[in-house]
Amino acid sequence: MKSINDLVASAKTVCDRYRAGRMERETVREWVLGLGAYPGPHGDRVREAMEWFRLHNREPVSDDIVLVDIDRLKAISAP
Repeated sequence: MKSINDLVASAKTVCDRYRAGRMERETVREWVLGLGAYPGPHGDRVREAMEWFRLHNREPVSDDIVLVDIDRLKAISAP
């Protein structure tokens, strides 16, 4: 488990790169699924993102799915 500050910084970076098309969805999915346990409220958001990416793991994905991906990533780094 990384510190919350590291988690937030990493989530912002991953989100920005993914949104800009500089990171593949599968890489993002693997990153999210590789996150450890964190205390709330960030931990709750990490678990939600993990569940989302577990359920939506088939390619290709629609633009709507990508928008939810981004929302899940932004939620991890929200205060």
